[in-house]
Amino acid sequence: MKTNLLLNLIAAFVITFTACQPAAESTTEATTTEETTTDLSQIKTEIQALENAWADAQNARNVDALLAMYTDDAISMTNDGPSTSGKDAMRKSIEADFATADSLTTSYETLEVYGDENTVTEIGKTTHKDAAGNVVSSGKYMAIWVKQGDTYLCSRDIYNRDAPAKPKAE
Repeated sequence: MKTNLLLNLIAAFVITFTACQPAAESTTEATTTEETTTDLSQIKTEIQALENAWADAQNARNVDALLAMYTDDAISMTNDGPSTSGKDAMRKSIEADFATADSLTTSYETLEVYGDENTVTEIGKTTHKDAAGNVVSSGKYMAIWVKQGDTYLCSRDIYNRDAPAKPKAE
């Protein structure tokens, strides 16, 4: 019985360790397949431009512009709330967030991208600043972008805040 437990623990460790290994390709290198070459650095630039537009829409409280960046079947897993699925549910969620939102300015930074020209997973960082430009909070997110026509749309996203900074000891 101890042998089976030990073997199960070893198998679980191997599976977990293998699944958690970093991607083999860097975001600055091109990924080559038999049929195509994907320039992840160019895709990262495109995704960052979309994130800049996303921040502009969010800071302007423009619900329609935000919804236009999602696929029709998108799912968003928000911070401190339930997942929303589809644009109707997302509209309600975004409108509720805007109704209670403070006057912070949000920006997004694309840290890494993985995938190909059709489907991209993004890892990013969120920064919130007050009117004086002081950083008051930050967070992280992951988004899956799918190419539709000549642009990427967000199909899935998940985000959360970093823990608040601890007060300085006096």
